[in-house]
Amino acid sequence: MHTTNYVDTFIAVAPDSRAVAAEAPPAEGENPSIAARQFAMLHGHPYEYTSDEVLFTVYADRAGIAESDRARAREEFFSRGQACLRASALGKRYGWGTHHDAEGRVALVPMGSAEYERLSASSELAQTAAMRSRRG
Repeated sequence: MHTTNYVDTFIAVAPDSRAVAAEAPPAEGENPSIAARQFAMLHGHPYEYTSDEVLFTVYADRAGIAESDRARAREEFFSRGQACLRASALGKRYGWGTHHDAEGRVALVPMGSAEYERLSASSELAQTAAMRSRRG
């Protein structure tokens, strides 16, 4: 079974992000974007969910998978590799870093904040960045 969880890792905003500050993705309409759904799960809920939980829940909610079918659907979802939070628009477009603790739980960290600076400079964490939006 594949996983998207990181442990003791800080994922910085993508180097080519146009964000100048962290902002919430727009969440209007009946079918919010993936980024808006991820943001809704993580913002205000630091270290409550793992990356796997966030990515699967957003997938299952968008696909309309019933709660009774989610255990089987989760096994199928993670039977193949999935894009991790490094590919999320939260870090690529909206200015949010993510800190993954020792148990793989995630917290959003706004770029430009003291916490972002502290975590991005920490030698105790693995450091990586969200994926670039463009080649080059």
